[in-house]
Amino acid sequence: MSHEFFNPVRSVYGAGALSSLPKLLAGRKAVIVTFPEARQFGLVDRLQRLLGAQMAGVIDQVLPNPDVAELQALYEQFWRDGGQAEVLVAVGGGSSIDTAKALMVGTESGRFEDLVAALVAGKPFTPARVKPLIAVPTTAGTGSEVTPWATVWDRKAQRKYSLHLPETWPGIAIVDPELMLSLPASVTLQSGLDALSHALESIWNVNANAVSDTFAVAAVHEIFDALPRLMAKLDDVELRGRMALAALKAGMAFSNTRTALAHSISYEMTLRYGLPHGIACSFPLPMVLQRAMGHDVQRDAVLAQALGPLDRAPQRLAAFIEQFGVKTRFADYGVSSEQADRMVAHALTGARGRNFIGAAQSEAA
Repeated sequence: MSHEFFNPVRSVYGAGALSSLPKLLAGRKAVIVTFPEARQFGLVDRLQRLLGAQMAGVIDQVLPNPDVAELQALYEQFWRDGGQAEVLVAVGGGSSIDTAKALMVGTESGRFEDLVAALVAGKPFTPARVKPLIAVPTTAGTGSEVTPWATVWDRKAQRKYSLHLPETWPGIAIVDPELMLSLPASVTLQSGLDALSHALESIWNVNANAVSDTFAVAAVHEIFDALPRLMAKLDDVELRGRMALAALKAGMAFSNTRTALAHSISYEMTLRYGLPHGIACSFPLPMVLQRAMGHDVQRDAVLAQALGPLDRAPQRLAAFIEQFGVKTRFADYGVSSEQADRMVAHALTGARGRNFIGAAQSEAA
């Protein structure tokens, strides 16, 4: 059986890598897409000093888990007034990068509702206009800087949509661990567990291949070693760098496989129970691992490379997550066993759930 691995993103990595942004822009004018606190953190001023006249504007109204109601005004104003912008530069966590991916693809009308309609209908969408994207993550977790996917939420309808087009790959990722030094413990942990989920989800995945496995196993090993150390020493730039590289590797892995059952579960836990994404997708990992084992000899072998002997792997994985105070049972989040069973069954029918290697057997049962 032949496999294919594809990732078109140029990745620039290392402490101080942000300083390469003017050269990478190559004279083009950029609009910065970032989070509201970026100004008080001095990040916007730093970018202004770095870019000078290359900085054509700033969009700093990005909120966590971007919602269609919030995105509409940003999108339509950008395509109405953003003519000077030749490049979008997303600086922030997954929400900033997801927002920029939504902004980068323009509809013929300039109306956001036309893009949403295509997402709701699941129809192919060919953007009439596209702005290139440079992604500069300030968290080590989402991997969004090297994937084409963006999550768009509709809280009113209690739904989430995945935007993924050939045009929504970032052109360049700048991964600078110095930008992550000010992250609080809570965001550091949630981001790190999100990266762990990405790596494991790409292993117990029907789309896995030898190259994605290589990135995923390396990411799991690095996270297991570096994340506990980082949580004890948040101002250590070397540890920040190790986690940033682990998140990048996990992103490279799932850029080709997509995520699977744990992420499918996480969307409902975020929408209905308010769990932050990194917790929502990581707390069920031991349960999903238990379900994954025994379905495929090759997948079991890769899981053993990542986690050690599988006879005790679910317990070791649970212990790793729980050392940070994160519970790993549905009941800990107010979800009854009956509700959990329904949630898992529903998650298996979703696009991400069907990527899980045990999905077909679970449906047959």
